[in-house]
Amino acid sequence: MNITFYGAARTVTGSCHMVEACGKKFLVDCGLFQGKLTDQMQNYEDFPFDISKIDFMILTHAHIDHSGRIPKLYKSGFKGKIYATNATVNLCSIMLADSGHIQEKEIEWVNKKRKRAGKKPTDPMYTAQDGIDSMKLFEGINYDEEVVINDELSFVLVDAGHMLGSSIVELYIKENGKEEKLVFSGDLGNLDMPIIKDPTYIEGADYLVMESTYGDRLHGKIEDQSSIFIQILLDTINRGGNVIIPSFAVGRTQEILYEINKYAALKGIGEKINKIPVYVDSPLAVNATKIFKESPEYYDDDALRYLLQGDNPLEFDNLHFVNSAEESQALNEDMTPKVIISASGMCEVGRIKHHLKHNLYRPECTILFVGFQAEGTLGKKIMSGERVVKIFGEEIAVNAEVRTLDAFSGHADKNGMLTWISNMVQKPKNIFLVHGEYSSEQALKNAIYDKFKIPCTIPNYEETYSPEGNLISSGASEYKSTRFDILELLSFLKEDVDTMTNSVKDEIKHNVTEEELVQIRRKLNDLKEEIANIKSLKR
Repeated sequence: MNITFYGAARTVTGSCHMVEACGKKFLVDCGLFQGKLTDQMQNYEDFPFDISKIDFMILTHAHIDHSGRIPKLYKSGFKGKIYATNATVNLCSIMLADSGHIQEKEIEWVNKKRKRAGKKPTDPMYTAQDGIDSMKLFEGINYDEEVVINDELSFVLVDAGHMLGSSIVELYIKENGKEEKLVFSGDLGNLDMPIIKDPTYIEGADYLVMESTYGDRLHGKIEDQSSIFIQILLDTINRGGNVIIPSFAVGRTQEILYEINKYAALKGIGEKINKIPVYVDSPLAVNATKIFKESPEYYDDDALRYLLQGDNPLEFDNLHFVNSAEESQALNEDMTPKVIISASGMCEVGRIKHHLKHNLYRPECTILFVGFQAEGTLGKKIMSGERVVKIFGEEIAVNAEVRTLDAFSGHADKNGMLTWISNMVQKPKNIFLVHGEYSSEQALKNAIYDKFKIPCTIPNYEETYSPEGNLISSGASEYKSTRFDILELLSFLKEDVDTMTNSVKDEIKHNVTEEELVQIRRKLNDLKEEIANIKSLKR
């Protein structure tokens, strides 16, 4: 048995792992890379494996960083089965088509620039139709249903508690006269989250591939931050501002609606909440909410209790779903204080960018983050305290109040992951840490070893390991790695130039002498000459 890591290796997004066992090759997840330019570039690279030799795929859940390259895989010739829970199949039926639509819109913008530059147009990574067509590969299964691939290989999916239909993969592998259990945690859920059940505590594993998104930090408690969340809404509305919530269309949006509905039913505060207009401005979120409403079998006891009382937890009188672009634009023309929940959750694409453009500069407004922000994204820049950001090429001042509530994260924190391992009767012999920034992986590795004395392996992109953690091969070419390093350096350089431009415009003239400005100009001229020398190397 070998495992090769083709994504989410020392980074959070792009989950894709290949297992070779029992004469089969199969993938666990095939997601989009998001965040930094160099991460996104990998989406457009050819798959670094022979697609014709992949027998099947297991999808842990529907989030795009786990499922988003499936249409590309299909378009490239993959025809094997994709196993996933029924809820995941239903969600992918809308999410993959939506992702393809985004690819088409983005390439339209790129091709306009290419046309002006006299270059030929290029094709999208995949289209909305590719997303729709790839659904023919899916086979929905229930939690705890055994899927037998052959006499030596089978698997079971159990509830990961991360989002509707999310799963932990328990693989049973018979090789060389012994049976071993390999587990993929998928994205492990946070405890006590609205609507869905807590993560399943499994009996154990011989080897474990585990996420580490929040491996270096602890979340606040949902019961504490829930009241803070409502107070943020009330305070912002009272000062005449809008609350803008960048939110993942599937999972986080529905959990936020659940929390608002819960407080709307309380005496006293409920009267105030019911006066606040709440808009879900994302066609994908609208469709995903319908699937949530139709899937009560995945609900936890509290959410079921609401249903039994005749109260759908995702419906309330002041809730409005926005579909058309015209309705979305009208939200920013109407100065009535309101709550706008919009995708994407990391502020990189979609209608959220328009809402940020119209509200970031207003001090009476609040930008409320309730989910993970990858390095290099617009959301991360705002959350990290940048005072000016670029949106659609225009500089926008960040005057709005910026708040973060981490208890709404769908990921377990460090203690949550340690508790999950603690509940295993049979502890793993080795744990591979994926789906995390390298600093988070290192912190979790140390915590796991301190508590359990279990060795952990932190794989890099395209590395192949034995389940014991022995490196078998490193497939990433030095050329490709160097090219990505150069792109990343250029990206950082561009950010530094933008920052200095803003400083020269606004602050440096008040804080530095004329002699210091002359020195800055001299150094910039030197840099300009160096860049010219580098450009000459291409010729």
